[in-house]
Amino acid sequence: MGKQKKPRKYATMKRMLSLRDQRLKKKDRLKPKKKEKKDPSARKGREVPQHPSCLFFQYNTQLGPPYHILVDTNFINFSIKAKLDLVQSMMDCLYSKCIPCITDCVMAEIEKLGQKYRVALRITKDPRSELLPCTHKGTYADDCLVKRVTQHKCYIVATVDWDLKRRIRIHKIPGVPIIYISNYRYNIEQMPDDYGTPWF
Repeated sequence: MGKQKKPRKYATMKRMLSLRDQRLKKKDRLKPKKKEKKDPSARKGREVPQHPSCLFFQYNTQLGPPYHILVDTNFINFSIKAKLDLVQSMMDCLYSKCIPCITDCVMAEIEKLGQKYRVALRITKDPRSELLPCTHKGTYADDCLVKRVTQHKCYIVATVDWDLKRRIRIHKIPGVPIIYISNYRYNIEQMPDDYGTPWF
């Protein structure tokens, strides 16, 4: 009988010594991990977002005339389409003085849109509106508006962007009303206070 051939083993590696092997010198060996003893008296830390002091349940005490309104890029464009004056229509909606607040990233987004949106750029440079500086990188306005609203509850958000509306509602940012455009006029979400009456 002939010699039986052994099948060749593929992807086999040489056997290596473990770094904890006793045959290695002490200086070359891997040191055993020391288990840290947990102190039972130590308190477990947990980050809980602090509840804003300006809210009385869902009622925002910081909102009051003159209203500061954070304006989104598409809100300005849709206002031009509907032939609505930004400040006057806001005053018609809220029955008090309104200050449109335009962030640097909203200005940058409108500038990026080019010559076609020069009317929107002229509206943002209106002396009645307030320019807010941005410290973050990039020109994505939605992130900036959401961050600003979570930090300071003194703003109303003006947008027609469904994604931004959903983010404000899903992030459970209470006490922040949203102004939107419908039937060629500005409307505001009815934000009920603790007693079921509108907040404004």
